[in-house]
Amino acid sequence: MPAGTLYRGREGMWSWVAHRVTGVLVFFFLFVHVLDTSLVRVSPEAYDDTIAVYKTPIVAFMEYGLVAAVLFHALNGLRVVAVDFWNKGARYQKQMLWAVLGLWALLMAGAAYPVLGHAFRELFGS
Repeated sequence: MPAGTLYRGREGMWSWVAHRVTGVLVFFFLFVHVLDTSLVRVSPEAYDDTIAVYKTPIVAFMEYGLVAAVLFHALNGLRVVAVDFWNKGARYQKQMLWAVLGLWALLMAGAAYPVLGHAFRELFGS
């Protein structure tokens, strides 16, 4: 990277990108959720069919991705608040990012069985 370039691909830039991407993903989920929930008033049969699709293993993996996006967005949002409102936040922003990533990984590991257990049982049997 040439000296004087604004973005250097460091942790701060990647956390900024990930925060925006996860925000868009969560917004897209909420949009789809409102649409599929509104199906119950238009056609209860179509709503039931949609719910049946949501019980498939592929959707369980998508739900795990949603959990990952929401969790990272929330934890990184708390880090952004700390950077903005704590007088030493900018100094420790990189360490806080690594703490966010560690906590995110730990919580995602804990969420694997509750979110994906049904999908694995359906794919591979009990």
